[in-house]
Amino acid sequence: MEEREENRASYAGTGEERGTDIDVDMEIERIKERKMREMEEEIKATKESGKKGLGAIDQPLTMGDNNFVETVRKYPVVVVDCWAPWCGPCKMIAPAIEELAKEYAGKVVFGKLNVDDNPKTATEFAIMAIPTLFIFKHGEPVDVVQGAVPKQYLEAKVKEWL
Repeated sequence: MEEREENRASYAGTGEERGTDIDVDMEIERIKERKMREMEEEIKATKESGKKGLGAIDQPLTMGDNNFVETVRKYPVVVVDCWAPWCGPCKMIAPAIEELAKEYAGKVVFGKLNVDDNPKTATEFAIMAIPTLFIFKHGEPVDVVQGAVPKQYLEAKVKEWL
């Protein structure tokens, strides 16, 4: 009985009691099974929609100094929008970037890099004007677009690298 009382220790600050080790193990197993079902459903839905794994990204990724290199190397073609919240032209092209991310999901990954919050990457790429869009292919920069350009122009540039 004493051992059981020790296993019913109270969760810190919650007022709830923890059950026996067997109860905890059973709960962990239930959580694992539920997560596995969710992951299987997600994979099934992805396959049914015609998108494959990593290519299913249909919105711009938020990039930063800490994940920039990893992200541009991870995907075959990446378009990085270098922007700042106070930049009017950046706000003008944002909807076009969002639309292209949806239209090219599975082929191109789009990312957004806030240059104010990520000065290391902005300095490494000598970003002197925004918006600046870099196109990376297999981790290497292959093209640059500066300024607020029409969606059709951006799309043409992206198509060059597919």
